[in-house]
Amino acid sequence: MDKDAIIEKVKAHAKDNKIACKQALRIAEEEGVSSREFGEILNELKIKVAHCQLGCFP
Repeated sequence: MDKDAIIEKVKAHAKDNKIACKQALRIAEEEGVSSREFGEILNELKIKVAHCQLGCFP
């Protein structure tokens, strides 16, 4: 896992400290990290998940 690469991708796609769930899952898959690990990185960056595919995060 290249955490720096993940952080750069997240910052490139996040708007107003939010990232779409679908986009977050795609980046996690591309980088080969679990959604839990990716979520921890988002928490560190204080970026919230939006437009959740399960309806958990509006």
